[in-house]
Amino acid sequence: MKKDLVITIFGSTGDLTARKLLPAIAKLYKNKLIPKNVEVVALGRRDYQTDSYLDAMQNLTTKVLDLETLKSIVTYYKIQITEPNAYEAFSKYIQSISHENTKHIYYLAIGPELLGSVAKNISEAKLIEKNNANQVLVFEKPFGHDLDSAKAVNQMLWQYYDEKQIYRIDHYLGKEMIQNLMTVRFANRIFEDTWDSKSIESVKIFVKEKEGILNRAGYYDTSGALKDMVQSHLLQILCLVAMDPPKEYNSDYIKDEKIKVLRSLSIDESSVLFGQYDGYLEEPNIPSDSKTETFVYFKCYVNTPRFRGVPFEILTGKKLKEKKSYIEITYFPTTEQEKWNLPIERNKLIIKIAPKDGVDLTINSKKPGLKENLEQISLSFKMSESVEGNIPEAYEKLLLDIYQGSKTLFTRWDEIEASWQFIDQIKKCPHNLVSYKTEKDIMKLIK
Repeated sequence: MKKDLVITIFGSTGDLTARKLLPAIAKLYKNKLIPKNVEVVALGRRDYQTDSYLDAMQNLTTKVLDLETLKSIVTYYKIQITEPNAYEAFSKYIQSISHENTKHIYYLAIGPELLGSVAKNISEAKLIEKNNANQVLVFEKPFGHDLDSAKAVNQMLWQYYDEKQIYRIDHYLGKEMIQNLMTVRFANRIFEDTWDSKSIESVKIFVKEKEGILNRAGYYDTSGALKDMVQSHLLQILCLVAMDPPKEYNSDYIKDEKIKVLRSLSIDESSVLFGQYDGYLEEPNIPSDSKTETFVYFKCYVNTPRFRGVPFEILTGKKLKEKKSYIEITYFPTTEQEKWNLPIERNKLIIKIAPKDGVDLTINSKKPGLKENLEQISLSFKMSESVEGNIPEAYEKLLLDIYQGSKTLFTRWDEIEASWQFIDQIKKCPHNLVSYKTEKDIMKLIK
């Protein structure tokens, strides 16, 4: 039977597919958000049948996979994806299940070292033909490991594909609260009218993790916190906080404003701090002399008319006290606050990303009673538990956007180029790699 949508997963036997892709696809299918007439082709070199493949995927994750749904839409296809000759038979199979208007999504859940050969093989087998909007390529970060390598990756991809056919996934942009950030800003006058250097004293973007590197030694030791978290996730959040309103709520206009932010960034060199948690060198498969950082902090400035002079503090690290991700915006005191010389706290807007979504606004108030005592109170929005269970996972939103052709939550090449230019600046700043046992150890060193 000819299919309306074919999703082909390269690297289908990996952890990402088991934990994220298969559950997301099953949910989209059950909610009738993708065509009923869909086939998910799982590529791998192991000797599986479809049922044994899905059983193996269930053993890879603690999530309960919807095996009944998946068995009705998944086909396991054995192939060595690095062998060009193997694509002839595979291409014939894809043709046999496709009609003229079939939408094809080729998802590369593979290591960056395989990206070049697989992208070339897909093109030469005519699985994706340049400028065909119904045929798209999707791949995960890292998008290179520095500016030069990122340029090389993109020059390679542009040989075979049009930019509109390329979807670079940063799963952080699929998180509900990150998507909500622009709405909080632009749909609320009380925020947007004070969203500038006249009102805002400082901004913190902190992403703290309690766990270590878990089983990601091979990837993490060649990346580190700066490349793994800052270059993509945290700089994307910074852009959404600092950008000017786009001309329209449109993917390219939004990206244009984000680019302006990235190109305006400057680093406070004296603030840069790199750390490595105690015990990192004893992790399996980590070299005993590794200098890879698991903690990064720095202060930077967005040199645009809107935010010139406002410090943005960026922090991310592993093996910290708790898992906690948030944006904290601190406002200047009012003129009256300074005149009265009272113990009045600054207003703060805290946008919580993890582990619970929500927004807190702290304000000053008089305590009930006869005395003029002041207190800080919090106006809070928290995602209710009843709603929480129905919030789509990031990959559900991202896969749906790919199917619908929306690129708002995906990174454009010039964003990647500008972010690597800034990351390369940070790497050149003078810094030492300090060891820390606890969050308190490393936080004491922040200037």
